[in-house]
Amino acid sequence: MTLPAEFHDIAKRVNNWGRWGADDEIGTLNLITDEVVRGAAAEIRSGRRVPLALPLKEDGVQVGMIPGRINPLHTMVQINQELFGPGTVACSDDAVSMGLQAGTHWDALTHVSHSGRIYNGRPAGTITAHGRAEFSGIDKATPVVSRGVLLDVARAKGLDRLPGGHAVTPADLAEAEEFGRVTVRPGDIVLVRTGQIQVYLAGDRHGYGFPSPGLSVRTPEWFHARDVAAVANDTLTFEIFPPEIENLWLPVHALDLVEMGMHQGQNWNLEKLSTACAEEGRYAFLLSAMPEPFVGGTGTPVAPVAVL
Repeated sequence: MTLPAEFHDIAKRVNNWGRWGADDEIGTLNLITDEVVRGAAAEIRSGRRVPLALPLKEDGVQVGMIPGRINPLHTMVQINQELFGPGTVACSDDAVSMGLQAGTHWDALTHVSHSGRIYNGRPAGTITAHGRAEFSGIDKATPVVSRGVLLDVARAKGLDRLPGGHAVTPADLAEAEEFGRVTVRPGDIVLVRTGQIQVYLAGDRHGYGFPSPGLSVRTPEWFHARDVAAVANDTLTFEIFPPEIENLWLPVHALDLVEMGMHQGQNWNLEKLSTACAEEGRYAFLLSAMPEPFVGGTGTPVAPVAVL
């Protein structure tokens, strides 16, 4: 089944191929300039730090929907071992096997492709089993530190959590922007709260992923118009799931990552941040969200921190 004309029309409007040159591999992260970071630092007032990552554990958010995307398998490889003889300093060490997108993570621009292409028009075939992602791997992402903006869509609607079938629209984003008395600026990292992570935190791992509220296929144009650097939210699927357009699976992924070159994050725990922003009466902050630089990776775990 080919992608519908509606998808291709939106793709043309948000396409950034060549905007930062034919050799560019980081897309909208180019919008995080030194000036943007200085402005982000100016948002710090109280110094309150809010962690946004889920704990990495064997009964995490993955339930087998995506083959091979396993929760962390944590193994101790040595315990109190005196490596240099009896009475010397003893060491404990451990190892982990996991899907790079298993928990709170960034998607690299290579995470999805469509029509045989990845970001900036490169062939999808440049991703191979042995070479991994030759272009735009997550290791290419520049230091991801910028002004963060929480668009608390659920709270703006007076809800604790959006219903499972809610597609977050540009109108919803604008409503949350107005609610927070904040304006999204070029180079910002936007965090969209639906409240869906509450389902996982309450112990319902299967209910967390399906059905799920998420971003509408209309939202990439909203982010593109505002020159947003990256977007993350508190859901497993990022976009509305099941899809709002029948049989059009992961269109927002394709528009954000492939066409726009905009990194996106999933499984971010925005509950404490929602409370903190409401208590302090402001929805902008310094956000540090450095990707782990797995060479050729199509995604990476991240432990973001918002500083208010």
